[in-house]
Amino acid sequence: MVNGQSSIVNWRVIGRVLGKTAVLFLLLNALFAWLYPLEALGKLSLYNRLLPGRLRLPYGENPAESYNLSLHNVPAMLASHAISQPKGADEFRVLLVGDSGTWGWFLDNADTLAGQLNGLGLAAADGRSVRVYNLGYPVMALSKDLLLLDAARQTDPDLILWPVTLESFPRDKQVFPPLVQNNPERLRRLIATYELDLDAADGRFVTPTFWQRSLVGQRRSLADWLRLQQFGFAWAATGIDQTIPAEFEPRRSDFEADVSWQTFTEPATLTTGDLAFDVLTAGFTLAGDVPVLLINEPMFISRGQNSDLRYNSFYPRWAYDQYRAMLAAAAAAHGWPYLDLWDAIPAAEFSDTPVHLTAVGSKLYADMVAEGIRPFLE
Repeated sequence: MVNGQSSIVNWRVIGRVLGKTAVLFLLLNALFAWLYPLEALGKLSLYNRLLPGRLRLPYGENPAESYNLSLHNVPAMLASHAISQPKGADEFRVLLVGDSGTWGWFLDNADTLAGQLNGLGLAAADGRSVRVYNLGYPVMALSKDLLLLDAARQTDPDLILWPVTLESFPRDKQVFPPLVQNNPERLRRLIATYELDLDAADGRFVTPTFWQRSLVGQRRSLADWLRLQQFGFAWAATGIDQTIPAEFEPRRSDFEADVSWQTFTEPATLTTGDLAFDVLTAGFTLAGDVPVLLINEPMFISRGQNSDLRYNSFYPRWAYDQYRAMLAAAAAAHGWPYLDLWDAIPAAEFSDTPVHLTAVGSKLYADMVAEGIRPFLE
């Protein structure tokens, strides 16, 4: 009888403990969902303290081999980057935004546009050393560039370099990059501030519900933040932040008799309704007094089958020619510093896509951009 009473008491105690634990767990999840501190947590980083800052933003599809991963926490991305180091008194700071070509697809850091420019040892007339920070990020869209530029503008740049290409301009693509979709409030603020012709209620934005904002709902985001810190040790020891294959499929040179581009099946007259020039303009407005050098980035130009119809697999001639004329006209109308390097690199120096360069091509590109930078160093 005594043993039976003791057993009942123990189960009651266990039940109360489990009940209180469940309530506490629910309260913690509710508190986390209410505070939603992911961006604040993202600013806590081992990089630039215990670990050196990364030379390009974290992006990776094979973390086990590249010691890198993709995440959507913009403060965590910037906190892991060398751009978060204090600006030196002897530093002329240059921010470089752009797409995967700027990030340096299949290139070591030293061979990217930023790495090549830093290797040139440029200096301002007042003696400050030019240091270029690679804030390029894969997936083409001006909105993604604008979002990152907005996040990084507090780093006190002296100059911004903005390489662009037609593939970043289609209006419908502005909400395509996962980084944009998963940072809806950041882009909605930019849409409102700069009156962008983009839909703030676009269904592609990822807007978590209250419980999806909880600890349980955000366990993947929290794990990514922690793994970014963990991979920093392997990256610091090896310098590897990308898996570069020994062989890959090269960009195409021969094409079908196809003039389609995006939603267009036939040549048409492109307008600013099709191309998001308002997002480009917002970047210049956002930069304020900081000069921005707009660069029409180099692309592969085919001499193969049906190259009279297409420059490359990305662009039919009719679309690219119109874009290039519109970009030059916009630069002239707004007084934007503009460097058109669309055909500046030999075809042999493009790797797997029409905008990804080899190390040799990247060096040629950097030499030309360096000449474009010189007037800003006077």
